[in-house]
Amino acid sequence: MSDVRKLDLNLIVVLDALLSERNLTHAGERVGMTQPAVSSALSRLRELFDDPLLEREGRQFVLTPRATSLIPSVAECMASVQRTFDTLPGFSPAESTRTFLVSASDYVLAEITSPLLTVLGREAPHTRVEFVPLPIEDVVSPVDLLRRDIMIAGTGRGVPGKRASLFSDRFVCIVDAANPALRDGALCLDALRRLRHVRCVFGAHSSTHIDDMLSAADIVPRTALTVQGFMPVPFAIAGTEWVGWVPERTATRYADLLGLVIAETPIAPSVLVEAAHWHPSKSDDPALQWLVQQLRRAAELVEFGTDAP
Repeated sequence: MSDVRKLDLNLIVVLDALLSERNLTHAGERVGMTQPAVSSALSRLRELFDDPLLEREGRQFVLTPRATSLIPSVAECMASVQRTFDTLPGFSPAESTRTFLVSASDYVLAEITSPLLTVLGREAPHTRVEFVPLPIEDVVSPVDLLRRDIMIAGTGRGVPGKRASLFSDRFVCIVDAANPALRDGALCLDALRRLRHVRCVFGAHSSTHIDDMLSAADIVPRTALTVQGFMPVPFAIAGTEWVGWVPERTATRYADLLGLVIAETPIAPSVLVEAAHWHPSKSDDPALQWLVQQLRRAAELVEFGTDAP
């Protein structure tokens, strides 16, 4: 067993970045180190673990089995250290300078960023929020939650951990206003089967609420284009005969600007409920629980335009 007193504990920070980024340059950017410094740290880590940890495969690096096995313990170690410093000697919103890490989809960020910053500006003017994308893996793991304070994602998609619902929306169909398939502002099932769809994804193979909705209507969409997230969909559809589905707030935001129509269809719209998710080990962190409450206040602004009482 290694004597922890003799270890350079800065290496754990580099190891966490390498396990997450799987790229020396990106890992360096994450921890504020140059690529040569990260390379030097990786050499020390390889010697420490007697394992390559990262191996080149084509133009990319992949984790060795040993490195993969380290992911949960390294993430838990980082989270424990973060909790130690974040919760001592206490949490005072008005005085805190804490930076919160929040992961969310492009749609959520478009809706909640301004309301959240408004709320935080009043209650905790010295805090900061760093927004990062949702993980692109098909399955969100507890490790993903450990690396973030909050992950905002739709319920029913298998995100683990504790959660608090924030706001809801429904999916609507959008097409260019000049689409010849439109009949009095509506699209029939035959048209939806015939037209090519812009499909949004959040992982390589994971299904979405939209996929489930179309499947329930016995529609196998003909894919014209696949995009990451909801926000590119209206821009991809404008000026084409393609069709797509987005949350109603997104459709309303861009319909007039891009010459789109929210088309009526025979399909019952699926409801999207966005929720804040966090790792159970962080439930006793007063700062995180305060952040959840501020997210709920911001969600009230999204839903109703006013704060919750």
